Amino acid sequence: MKGGEKGNSFSTFGGVFTPCVLTILGVIMFLRFGFVVGQAGVFAALVIVLASNAITTLTSLSLSAIATNTRVEGGGAYFLISRSLGPEFGGAIGLVFFAAQALSVAMYVIGFSEALLVLLPEGTSPILVASLTNLMVTVCVWVGASWAIKIQFVILASVVISLLSFFGGAAGNFDMQNLASNWGTGFEGTESFWTVFALFFPAVTGIMAGANMSGDLRDPARSIPIGTLSAVVVTMLIYASMAVCLGGSASREDLIGSNMVVSNVAMFPLLITLGVFAATLSSALGSMMGAPRILQSLARDRVFLQLVPLGVSSDDGEPRRAILVTALIAQTGIMAADLDSIAPLITMAFLLTYGLLNLATFYESITNNPSYRPQFRYSNWVTALAGAIGCGLVMLLIDWRWAIVASGLVAALHSYLTRADVNADWGDLGSGLLFERTRRNLLKLEDSLYHPKNWRPFILAFSGSGFSRPHLVVFGSWLSRETGVLALAQVIPGGLDDQSERLASQESILHAMIKERRLAAFPAVVVASDYTAGVQALVQCQGLGRLRPNVVLMGCPLSADRMHVFGGLLRNLEGLDRSVVVLRQIDESEGEDVAPSGTVDVWWRGRANGELMVLLAHLMLSHPTWQGRQLRLLRVVQSDSAIDEVNSHLEGLLREARIVGQTKVVVSDNAAHAIQTTSRDAAFVYLGLAIPAEGEDTEFLMHLEELVGDLPRVALVRSGGGMKLES
Repeated sequence: MKGGEKGNSFSTFGGVFTPCVLTILGVIMFLRFGFVVGQAGVFAALVIVLASNAITTLTSLSLSAIATNTRVEGGGAYFLISRSLGPEFGGAIGLVFFAAQALSVAMYVIGFSEALLVLLPEGTSPILVASLTNLMVTVCVWVGASWAIKIQFVILASVVISLLSFFGGAAGNFDMQNLASNWGTGFEGTESFWTVFALFFPAVTGIMAGANMSGDLRDPARSIPIGTLSAVVVTMLIYASMAVCLGGSASREDLIGSNMVVSNVAMFPLLITLGVFAATLSSALGSMMGAPRILQSLARDRVFLQLVPLGVSSDDGEPRRAILVTALIAQTGIMAADLDSIAPLITMAFLLTYGLLNLATFYESITNNPSYRPQFRYSNWVTALAGAIGCGLVMLLIDWRWAIVASGLVAALHSYLTRADVNADWGDLGSGLLFERTRRNLLKLEDSLYHPKNWRPFILAFSGSGFSRPHLVVFGSWLSRETGVLALAQVIPGGLDDQSERLASQESILHAMIKERRLAAFPAVVVASDYTAGVQALVQCQGLGRLRPNVVLMGCPLSADRMHVFGGLLRNLEGLDRSVVVLRQIDESEGEDVAPSGTVDVWWRGRANGELMVLLAHLMLSHPTWQGRQLRLLRVVQSDSAIDEVNSHLEGLLREARIVGQTKVVVSDNAAHAIQTTSRDAAFVYLGLAIPAEGEDTEFLMHLEELVGDLPRVALVRSGGGMKLES
């Protein structure tokens, strides 16, 4: 690479393999791995190494699958998770992962300072040394990632030389009896397998070092899988070999008591010191390069609006504002903690990130999304699920309290982002999951036996263009929001040739209005030669499988000309076995959240329409806006002698239907006058609807006007069957 090269210039070896290897072969290996072997014993140490690498290998497989399925930009794990699980999960884990990476800088800097203090005069302040080191790392990254990557090649050579010195010294001092004595566990004090595991696990979390540089790679889809998996295999072999060599060449006391036991075993101790300096600085550099890019990607996605100013890049593409924030967080970690207390916290954050990355891959696999076509073929839902479960179990076994705290933090951030309603212009698998679940449920519904007790209102409301009939929208929402489905229908007269653009436009307008008013509804728009043909087409074709409209909601015509068309439409709908509700409302709707005062009156004339009327009134009263109002079941009789019998019958109907309400029997020879007088203060009135015979449309309208009179809100119901009040 030439010095003038900027972003998208790093190769697999320089941009992925080297950062991953140097982050993994870092401070834990040189300063704490001897402690791990001494406490756990060689065998348990090998188990820890293999278990840790099993999790990182499974995660690397998932990482490779997602990285080869999408155009990878900056942000590494955050970018990949957010583009799969959505901005809520992505933003939550991205912020936590950034904090973990920033604290990793503190961990590596503290490790460097511990090694350096051995060479400095006694009494030198560890915090001062660590702070100056943090400043030096920040300056290196501030200059530019290209320069920092070049430094890593020199550091890699130093680490290789120091490892050769260690293995050479271990070969000369190797003793099988010593290995045998160190083979079993030797936990002291409060240490256990899982506390030692928690201390070691951050050593292998460097698998994201390459992915974090995703925006600076020439070919991320190729480099991330090859570079990451190669680094995992190479470093696993190194750690396993070191565990055996340490166990065979040092006493348990030295392993536990000396942080520099690796140096004591080596052929040339000075080279180990050089390796410690190189490894800890390279790990700090890797984290200092990766963390700001995660923060910058979060800021550019506008997930957290407070972070937006940190999305700015300098002229050479470096995220210098984010670098400064990372350095400040690392300095806070240096001031507040030591190496042993930081490591477990970082472990939880990394395990959460890895778990969600595996979960994202698992969901991508099982949803059968056609867009999920990864070039990497060695990951599937089994490996992804195993990785996710492994991360979750290890979190709980290490420290269930911190696991709950970390998970709760991510859940709280997810909840905050959900309420914030982040507008993301990328697709995520949430819709794919919903689609797959819906598809399976629809197929199950198709095969199930229908029973009237499962009847729910699927209302097709002809609300007009741009909600020109708002009373229908409000009434339909009252009936369906709690238990059913509402589709707002519109018919565009004309042909598809000249109305296709208007069709798309009206669907978009309906979508926007539904969202603006927070309605639980769907748009249904059709182009037809005339209104009647459009209504018939929507009634027949709207829905899918058994999930089809069973109630057609329309406004009431107020003129003879319109009644002629409307009467023919009612007769056609009767032949389609759909229930029809005609809403006659002469006042303006005040909105779904405001219900008129008064009772809800249902005028009973028999089961044909009465059962559906009572059920619709009950559904309306179940809506939060109507709770506390009273249902009245009423009937007109012509003789006082029928009062007791009819009243008993009405009470029995409500009792069998398990619906709370009052009954009333009205004696009158004039049904229209009785209805208008008794229900003049009612909030809503339900009446049965008789379909007019052909040629009697005008007479039907006159009879309707006479029956309803000045009642402000009347729902005329014609039942198409399919439900029973007692069910």
